Parts: sequence; C-alpha cells; structure tokens
Amino acid sequence: SLSKLQLKTGDLDPRLFSRLRHLQKLDLSDNLLDKFPNSLTLPDLRVLNCNNNKLEDVTALKQFPLLEELTYENNVYLTLNDDYKVMFLLQNLRLLNGKDITKLANHVRRVNSRKLTSKVTAHWEKFFRDQLPEKYTAEQVKSIKKKFLKSVQTNVVYGPSSLSEFTRWRVKMIAEEFLAYSLGLELNTDPEPEEKMDENEEESTESPREAAEDVGQVGDFSSYINSVTVTPSKRKRNHSKPGSGNKRSKSQANTKEEAAEDVSAEPLHFLQCHSKGNSREDFKTQLWSCVFEPLLDCGARKDPVVSSSRTVATCGGESICLIDCETGTVLKKYKVATEEFFSVAWTTLTMVISNSRKKSHNILAAAGRRGIVKLIHVAADFCYGEIKAHKKPIATVCFSPTRETHLFTASYDKRIALWDIGIPDCDYNFKASQLLVLEALSIPLRIALVPTCSDQYLLAGCEGGCFAWNIKLDKEQKSRPFEAIFQFPDEDGGMTTSHRVDGLAFLNDDVVVSKSSKPGCIYLWSWSRSFDTKAKGCQRTVSAVILAELEWSTTDLSYLTLSTCPAKDYVFCGDEQGSVWMYNLSNYTTAWSSAKGKRTDKRIPPTQILNWPELRANGEQLTEVLINNVVSDPTFTYLVVLTSVNITAIWKKS
Repeated sequence: SLSKLQLKTGDLDPRLFSRLRHLQKLDLSDNLLDKFPNSLTLPDLRVLNCNNNKLEDVTALKQFPLLEELTYENNVYLTLNDDYKVMFLLQNLRLLNGKDITKLANHVRRVNSRKLTSKVTAHWEKFFRDQLPEKYTAEQVKSIKKKFLKSVQTNVVYGPSSLSEFTRWRVKMIAEEFLAYSLGLELNTDPEPEEKMDENEEESTESPREAAEDVGQVGDFSSYINSVTVTPSKRKRNHSKPGSGNKRSKSQANTKEEAAEDVSAEPLHFLQCHSKGNSREDFKTQLWSCVFEPLLDCGARKDPVVSSSRTVATCGGESICLIDCETGTVLKKYKVATEEFFSVAWTTLTMVISNSRKKSHNILAAAGRRGIVKLIHVAADFCYGEIKAHKKPIATVCFSPTRETHLFTASYDKRIALWDIGIPDCDYNFKASQLLVLEALSIPLRIALVPTCSDQYLLAGCEGGCFAWNIKLDKEQKSRPFEAIFQFPDEDGGMTTSHRVDGLAFLNDDVVVSKSSKPGCIYLWSWSRSFDTKAKGCQRTVSAVILAELEWSTTDLSYLTLSTCPAKDYVFCGDEQGSVWMYNLSNYTTAWSSAKGKRTDKRIPPTQILNWPELRANGEQLTEVLINNVVSDPTFTYLVVLTSVNITAIWKKS
C-alpha cells in the first residue's frame, strides 16, 4: 500500500515499479496524483485503488491489461466520459468504483463501437471517398486525412450529449483505424490508445432499457423510469375558444402575416421520472421547471443544432432529473425526501485545478419549498453545498449571464436576493455571500434580467404586478425598493398595475413577453420605450408600450408559464387542456425594433398548437392535464413539456 503518502505523479518511479512484475494489487489512494506515468510496467496488476487523488485522465491505465477491479472515486476532474474510456480500454475490467459494469462494458466495446464504425464509414463514403483520386500522392493522403478526422469528429454524433467527449475520442480512434486499413496508412498510437475491433463478436443481447439502467448505475445518482403507454392516435379537440375572434383552423394554416415556416414537431418520449417514492401510481406530482445544460466543449462544431445541448434538467416533487432528450434516458436523479423543488438553473464555473491550470465545470442550482439552494456538481455526481437563502419557499432562481457566480433567488417572503455563490476549491470548500436584497410588494413568481443591461436591471412578474429594480452593484444601498411598476390594459379598457404576472421572458434584447391574469391574452411590449417614459417623467408607475397581443386560452388558471426561443423568435405557452401553443414571430420583430414601431392591432394567433396525445397509464387514459411549463433548447430542436400529472413530454422538431 502506498496510500496517504502525499505522492505526486513524479514520485512514481518506473525503474522501481519495473521490479514488481508480479504485483497484483496496488493502493494509491489519498495522494496527489494528477495522472499516471505511461511506463510503470505492472503486467500482472489486477486491483488498483486511486480514490481521493486529482486525476485528470485515465487513458494511461491501458498499460494494465489484466486489471479487473478499479476505483477512482473522489477524483473531481474525472467524469462519466472517463468511465466509458476505461471500460473500453480494459477488456478484463469487471468492477468500477465498486459496481459490476460487465454488461455495460460489453455494450460499450461491441454495440457502441459497431454503431460508431458504421457512422464513420458512412461519413467517408458520402463526403470523402470521391475526393481521393485513384492514384494519390502522400501529400494528398495527408491532406484528406486531416480534413476527414476533423469532419468526422464534428459531425458523427451518437448517444447522450453527456458522453460527447467519449464519442469524439472513439470516433477519432475508429477513423484512424479505418484510414490505416483503407489507405495503408500507419496508425498513430502515441497520443491516443488504439484497439482492433473483432468483427466476429456477437451483438449484445441487452435491451436499450437495460443499457440505460446501467448508465445510471455508474454514478451515485439513481435512475427510476416508470413506463407510460402512448397510443398512436391523438385526441381531437375543437381549438376555437369562447370569446376568441380567430378560428383555430385559420391560425394553424400559414397566413401571409405569419412565418412561412411549417412547424412539424413529433412526440419522442413521455417520462414518469419524478414519482414520490418511485411509485408507478404517482400521477399527482407537479413538475415546474426545466433548463437545458450548457455545453462545456463543442469542439470544432459550428452548426448550432449540433453544438446545442440535448441534456435537460427538470424538477418537481422531491427530485431533480437529468434527461437526454434524444434517447429519453434519465441520466441522473437527485432526491431530497423533505423537499419540493420549484426551480433549477445552470452556470459554468471555471475552477483552478492542479498546476494552476483552469477547467470549466457545469453547476446546477436547485431550490424550492424549504428556501434552500442546493449546489450540484453534476459531472461528479455530488451536491457539494447549500445556501439557506430564505425562510420561505423559493419560487424561481436564475444566474447572471455575465457573472458566473451571481445567483438571483425570488422567494415567497416578497424578496429577491442576489448571491455570490463563490467558486469551490478542489475539496469543494466555498463561500457564499449575499450582495443585494430587492424588496417586492408581493410574491415574485418569475424574474428576467434585461439582456442589454443584465448587470443593471431586473424585471419580475409578481402576484401583484410587474416590477423593475436597479441591481447595479456600485450603489451602496444593499436593500432596494422597486424602481418602476408597469401598468397594462385591463378588461374594462383602462390601465392597471394590480394583476398577477405568472409568465415573463425576453424574446430579444428589447421585446418582453408577459402573461397576466387577463384571460386569453399574452402581451408583447418594449422594455426600452416603456422605461424611457419613466426617465422622462421620473414617475414610478409606467405604462407598458404594447407591441402586440398573442391569442391564448381563455382559462383563468394561474401559473401556466411561458418561455421564449430568442434565436428562432418563438414563444411557447401551455394551457389547461394539455396543449402547447407555439408562436413564430419572426415576421413581426423587425417592425417592432424600429423606433416608431407600431402596435400590431389584431391579436396574433398561434402558428401551431401541439395537442396532448392520448396517454394511458395502467389501462386508464390520463385526463385533466395542465401544462405548467414548456421550454425549448436554444435552437428549437427539442421541446420539453412539464405537466401537472408527473409526466415529462419531449417533442422533437422535424
């Protein structure tokens, strides 16, 4: 045992280890190792313990081909991608971090490799084969190899986005093997490990469900996916609502006023993964918030569809789930038995690792009924801290887009707090501090930072109206009242500030989308033109400069919130009958952006309405489905729909 000796990588002398050719068990836990030397020469090593080090890479472990048991827990820089790398590299590995990975490892070595090989070959045949002449020079081969390797790593995508690093690693390896076989090139075995594939190996007989469960077992989070049967037929419904001036059949057709794009979205998955106590009978847990994970590294990918994340964090009841939208796999699940989560938000922290180098990590903040913010390092499967932010429930949280450690929490105590969550060190020590408290007159439900001045102004939709605060930190005043309250048209034709605003988001740098207690209507209004009137008149009550109204359900139910996809000029909002209303506003935004942009007189109907499919659970049809939230990824490839019946629906734009 060489445990607890403060050993660094340079202390592992290959000359000494070369004398231990029959060593079968080695304990290097609780040291300071950041990598393994490539030439330790331990040909008979079977068991290796590297817990509690600072390892950043696992590929050097290929030098121990007989390794059967490997543990490297509490190495903060190792991720799920590294788990998959060692499963591929070490053919005899049975136990990883104390868990039997035999089935999953077989899937990685055989099925995953075969799928990737097929994709790599197809990419060559489609885009590169014809570029190489029958008689080619060494320079031509070198040039096309460079282009092919770059292209194939960029465009061959397989599996969940959380494994994108492993996929690119394997794709490069397979592509080099393919070129070596096809063109007679020498394999470059120095920077990356290579392994010949056995084409005669049998296909794995495990089902995709079994593979998904194995993925969930690699980390400490547990995955519980309850099944719901989706029948092919969709429930037909007359979409025309009482009091609506537009017929839905007309709104679903593309008129000249609307965008010419024909939106086509199909349901991919319906998941029951937030059940209390993992009960299959739970169709009561409300799902409230979801947000797509930012990509840490998209390599050379320029295509926004390819580079956008397809992993989404959802919350509701006692749990938070990370879901791969394409496969429907629940990658990770985090539970707190006494909590009810209302909101989640992502940030990317740049942390200092060994030798003063820096590395980026995604951190998830989650909060709810207990008024506590949980901080989760997702790649490490570790909730490393909590902030007791409020004594009453937290309705929503969001991070500053310009300051990675600044987190806003909006609470039922009628306050919005700004926190600096700090950056954890390698032992997850961190220091959080409160920077600001914004006083509201009523409970804040939704918050949004003004895109053009996100360090200066914050908007909030509250139980009693829509408010704005100055959040600039150069002011000495730590506790601040609101700076402006916005008034909107009421049902009697007048203007009012007193109404519940339960939906709030920016469509672009200036256009605000808000939903209030006025039935059947969503307002679009100009932040700059509305706030300018305050500057001119110095009054706190400001009339919102309305640009347009969106036709929506006539329900008086609250807390069915909306969202936007600024890159595509889309607004989404669910209703009380399980439908998702989608508005493509790209033909309107140019006119609204002009200084004298006129209001669109007629209510804008939805471009399309996605009907709730006929879902059956335990033989009975699910009814009375409310859509609490609808969120798309930044490029509108996936649409995640959160319901009142513990179902997460995932749609894909085709």
